[in-house]
Amino acid sequence: MKRSLQLQLSAMMFLEFFMKGSWFVTLGTYLKTNLGAAPLEVSNIFSTQSLGAVAAPFFIGFIADRFFNAERVMGVLHLIGAGLLLMMYRAGNAASMYPYVLLYFISYMSTLALTSSVSFRNLSDPKKQYPFIRLFGTLGWMVAGFSISYLFHWDTKEAVASGALQNTFLLGAACSLALGLLCFLLPATPPLKKNQKFHWGDALGLQALALLKQKNFLIFFITAIIICIPISFYYQNANPYLVATGLPKPTGKMALGQFSELLCLLLVPFFFVRLGYKKMMLIGISAWALRYLLFAFGNGQDLAFMLILGILLHGVCYDFMFVVGQIYTDAIAGKQYRSSAQGLVTVAMYGIGMLIGFWVAGFISEALKAYEGATYWRYIWLSPAAMAIVCMLIFLALFKEQPTQQPAAAKAA
Repeated sequence: MKRSLQLQLSAMMFLEFFMKGSWFVTLGTYLKTNLGAAPLEVSNIFSTQSLGAVAAPFFIGFIADRFFNAERVMGVLHLIGAGLLLMMYRAGNAASMYPYVLLYFISYMSTLALTSSVSFRNLSDPKKQYPFIRLFGTLGWMVAGFSISYLFHWDTKEAVASGALQNTFLLGAACSLALGLLCFLLPATPPLKKNQKFHWGDALGLQALALLKQKNFLIFFITAIIICIPISFYYQNANPYLVATGLPKPTGKMALGQFSELLCLLLVPFFFVRLGYKKMMLIGISAWALRYLLFAFGNGQDLAFMLILGILLHGVCYDFMFVVGQIYTDAIAGKQYRSSAQGLVTVAMYGIGMLIGFWVAGFISEALKAYEGATYWRYIWLSPAAMAIVCMLIFLALFKEQPTQQPAAAKAA
């Protein structure tokens, strides 16, 4: 039974990330090339991910935690997601697609929290078992990218021009349907807060606002929001750029970023005890700036190695900033504010920061649309590079790591 549950959860994690990776990575390319979406229309559609991140805590806190079994809620949401992906497939323009993507991300972001809840409540030793299960999520995202490039060949310039990327929504819908059915086979996970009153402030982690009185946590909090602004440029523009610059198999090559994420997750503990919070997060922020500079001056032909290197920096960009940031938040918050603080930082980064970032990316793309080809893309990538550098300088100058914040292993070393 124990091994069967781990296999079920691993398959669920794989499908959950495969589903999103099957259509979201190429969404920007499809919107621009096939639906003729304007830059601000593209930004509005990508911003639905951030709106979903803000709405999900309310849904989970008010509905899933109080009225229904978590696995049943997940199953229903994924079945609804399959229908929404079919509607995205049928949408003839960006305006008609927008409401379907918004509803999809409200449901999808809710299922991410439910997946963790079901896993932690049913595994016998979640601290040891869950990291292995989570790896299947990253693997699912990689397989989705490789499938689009190397199995279906939907992202070649000719295939993109013919509308082949529309099929990615069908692939995602089929995966969402399978995932929804699988959820109903999971162990019963009844609501934990059936008779408890719901507080809107708790859902957004507002209890942890008291932590912002600490200068260092406030600097980290502001930095986390600021860095998410340039990050949004990558999600919105990376695939369209790689297709436009002529990099072969662009979606499959983007999946190399998840491979580097796996390696960096293994290396984080090694570097963490030697460098501490500040240096680790500075490396993460700097990696974003370097990634964008590599994109700005590389191309898909003789300088393709610069683009590949920029993709491979994903593990350093993400893990050294966000994973270490989660560890720092946990250390500062303590038992009293632990859950609330993580919720607050998540809403700040994925909700506020990326929401602003998608809109900024849209306005900058709109302002630069008079340029063409390599010049247009160079300015697109230099903009977030400059933002990341400013963010790095702010964090370097203002964040002070206290000796008491150092990991125990680091102090012993």
